[in-house]
Parts: sequence; C-alpha cells; structure tokens
Amino acid sequence: MSVASPPDLAGRLAEAGYLCDEGLAVAMYLALTMRRPLLLEGEPGVGKTEAAKALATSLGAELIRLQCYEGIDSGQALYEWDYSRQLLHARAIQDGGGDSDVDDLFSERFLIERPLLQAVRRGSGAVLLIDELDRADDEFEAFLLEVLADFAITIPEVGTIRAPDPPAVVITSNRTRELHDALKRRCLYHWLEYPDIEREVEIIRLRVPEAEPALARSVAQAVLRLRELDLAKPPGPAEAIDWARALHLVGAPPIDEERAHGTLGWVVKNREDQDRVTAELPTVIGLE
Repeated sequence: MSVASPPDLAGRLAEAGYLCDEGLAVAMYLALTMRRPLLLEGEPGVGKTEAAKALATSLGAELIRLQCYEGIDSGQALYEWDYSRQLLHARAIQDGGGDSDVDDLFSERFLIERPLLQAVRRGSGAVLLIDELDRADDEFEAFLLEVLADFAITIPEVGTIRAPDPPAVVITSNRTRELHDALKRRCLYHWLEYPDIEREVEIIRLRVPEAEPALARSVAQAVLRLRELDLAKPPGPAEAIDWARALHLVGAPPIDEERAHGTLGWVVKNREDQDRVTAELPTVIGLE
C-alpha cells in the first residue's frame, strides 16, 4: 500500500491507534519512500515498538518481529533445521518406509524460518521490527548489517533467497549501548521523545475512550510530574494509558491520594521509585 505524504501516513497511524508527531511521520514516510531501515532510539516506553506495530497495521502488512537479547546468534534470527523431523525421516528411509532419499533431508520441508528469512520471503508485504538491537552484541549487529545491505540470505543446501522488494524495516534501541556508525549510516535515524502534555492527553483519550476528559488530563499532568522526578524508570505513554484505565475503574475522577496510591503500580514499576513517589504523591497528583 503506497503512502502519499507524511500527513497521509500520520492519519493512517491514528486510525491504527497510534498518534505521532510531525517529525516521526516524516521519518517513517521517508524510510518507506527511500526504502531504508528506520532506526528509532529513545527512552524505554516512549512508543518505539508500538510505532512499528501501527505502521504494519496502517500498511496492511504482516508484522515480523525479531526480539533481540544478549547472546542471540544468526541461527536464531535466520533459520534452523528441524533436526527431530530430519532424524525421524532418516530412520524411515533406513527402514525402507521413506518416500524420498537422504538428499531430501536438507530440503525446505525441514527448514524452520526465523524472522529475517520470513521477512525476506515476504518482501514488501511485511514490516520487519528488529526490537531492542542494543541488547545484542557487536557480532550480531555486524551480521545484521550484511543482511540489510541486500536482503538476500544464502542457505548452502537450498540456495540464495532474495526479497523481490525489500520489507519495511524498523530498528529500535533503548541506547543501553551505542550502536555502530556503520549501522547508523545504513539507516534513517529518529530520536523519539516523550509526548508533550497535549499529545499525551490525546493518546490517553484515544486508547481509553471510556475515561472522562478531566481524568485524561489529570493523568497526563501527573505523568509529566513523575518524569521530572528523575526516576530510575520514568513512565511512558503505555503506563499513562494503563494508569488512566485503572483510575477510571476505581471511580476517578477526581484523583485523590487514596486512589492514586492504590493504582501506583500501574505507572511506577520500580520499588525505589515507588517509595520516592509515595512521599511526594500529593504534589504529583496536583493536591499541593
């Protein structure tokens, strides 16, 4: 599905339940138009992963997610062989009950596709989300750079598989470590900020339509104050949405200290942070 302009894309994302600012809409539009991966960096919880999910929905494409973690290797990202089925098939051949020869053991029927191979096969019909790349090691990042260069994967037993048209690619990073310049040069880059208060109100009202407008604004103001407290884990839009929904279910507005304290676990998810916020809760919710 083609996208006419950044405002057109922003409108489609809104229909998918994701409100973005002009900067992100332009970055996504250029990444799609220029067929370049988009690298989204920002604090945890600002909506990087949700942006990729909404992009797939807005384009009518399949979302293929590669979740990175420490120790991930190329086999877990590309493909693996189904060794248990291969073993059973080899035994069947040995016993005279197989319907093919040994060479068939490394055919595609025994191939398990992992996210990168899935994305290459589906091409422009997919959005490939490479989530939290900063959690992987340098070697995996270098390997990934090779795959993104030409969207071709060589399987010795099968051959080379190329994407007829490259998939849209969104890479996210929480910046727990600095990604290499080589990868950044391959990508378009956008730093995703926390939304301002007006956009946060819009996000809450979009995702929690049953909540009263006054509650949405009170939550947005309280979350803004929480982010100013220099917490270990500041709340993002996802936590603001959850808190608004929880407060609505317990009868807010108004947000009083009792309701705020009872639902604090929906917005502050660190023990030390909770102790600090509890001590300043009246200020956070605007009672002082």
